[in-house]
Amino acid sequence: MTTRIQDAGSARDERRVVGNVLRGSIGNLVEWYDWYAYSAFTVYFAKAFFPGGDATAQFLNTAAVFAVGFLMRPLGGWLLGRFADRYGRRSALVLSVSMMAAGSLLIAVTPGYSTIGIAAPILLVFSRLLQGLSVGGEYSTSATYLSEVATPGKRGFYSSFQYVTLVGGQLLALGLQLILQSVLTDKQMGDWGWRIAFVVGALAAVIVMALRRSMDESESYQRVTEGAETGKGERGTLRQLVKYPREILLVVGLTLGGTVAFYTYATYTQKFLENTAHIPRRTVTVIMFVALLIFAILQPLAGRLSDKIGRRKLLMFFGIAGTLLTVPIMTLMAHTSQPFLAFLLLLGALVIVTGYTSINAIVKAELFPTRIRAIGVGLPYALTVAIFGGTAELIAQALKKAGHESLFFWYVAGCVLVSLVVYATMRETSRSSALERGED
Repeated sequence: MTTRIQDAGSARDERRVVGNVLRGSIGNLVEWYDWYAYSAFTVYFAKAFFPGGDATAQFLNTAAVFAVGFLMRPLGGWLLGRFADRYGRRSALVLSVSMMAAGSLLIAVTPGYSTIGIAAPILLVFSRLLQGLSVGGEYSTSATYLSEVATPGKRGFYSSFQYVTLVGGQLLALGLQLILQSVLTDKQMGDWGWRIAFVVGALAAVIVMALRRSMDESESYQRVTEGAETGKGERGTLRQLVKYPREILLVVGLTLGGTVAFYTYATYTQKFLENTAHIPRRTVTVIMFVALLIFAILQPLAGRLSDKIGRRKLLMFFGIAGTLLTVPIMTLMAHTSQPFLAFLLLLGALVIVTGYTSINAIVKAELFPTRIRAIGVGLPYALTVAIFGGTAELIAQALKKAGHESLFFWYVAGCVLVSLVVYATMRETSRSSALERGED
């Protein structure tokens, strides 16, 4: 009887974990849909905000705005990470999705350059700054929340859903693009069709605000805040964070190669296959959609594997394969006009990147105690992503315009090599971590 009661209680607890993960992940899905809709529809709205010049020049301008959005991510990682450590993960997640809704709505309703002149790109930049602030806080808080609510022994599996929904958001953006491409002409897409994507994102974000209010707060955070407000003033502060310099540097090193590789293959490749390999736009959209769908399915499989064999082995796989194979993959991709070969090359690259994406959230969460986990995960990560991930497409477009596109392939490989050195020297975080020890 006692065993049956314990099993029933365990089943209820597991269902509760699954429910919280799903509700948190749905919000993450919408946030990243809004973020990636910009990249997916750049090819259509670039001329609306930056008229004149050739396509590469217009893409370069929109890539610069994409990079500017990343500059706000460290500020978001700090502000919303501090908010999450002081006032709760749930409240911070509601706040971040509210900001994303506002940014998407502003992009959707902003008139083009031909109507309001220079105000159009200014409002576009402001919208991306707001979205960057939101995403910076979203990553740190959702990574922390999913790691804390996960069942011990399955933290790699559950936390991997952050990238399932992150990629899922991009898939939704690409899926909507495919639908719009099938019912609208290219002229209609360029004139007004692209605005539909941002209207959908804003409405979905409003719905998610209500869903996130019903999530449970994580038990780890509740333990820290039990009783009086003792120590509240120290939670989420930079003064506490700087007491962990080794962990901060580890987050930077862990992230550098992974973020450059991810944004290269998950966002820049869409323009790369169109402008360099000269594969038709709609075909490229299909290639991206199918490859990213398989990539999303791989995340929980790799996350569960990390629960069994450890995080470090997956990171080493990414580091070694990424260093050795990035240049050959990108070079072949640049010189192929065969859609299926391009798909296989992209999928191979994404399989390699899975060694990083599936576990990067849990590895970072395992480094810090609860009282500074959100800001510890978010701030150094966001700084690294802003400097390297957010500028990957900008660097690629600039090198292409200068006639030295192949140098970008070596740049990506070099960034992965730097992270490989970190992976080779770090400890296995799943064996002994602040998260597993319940360190507050």
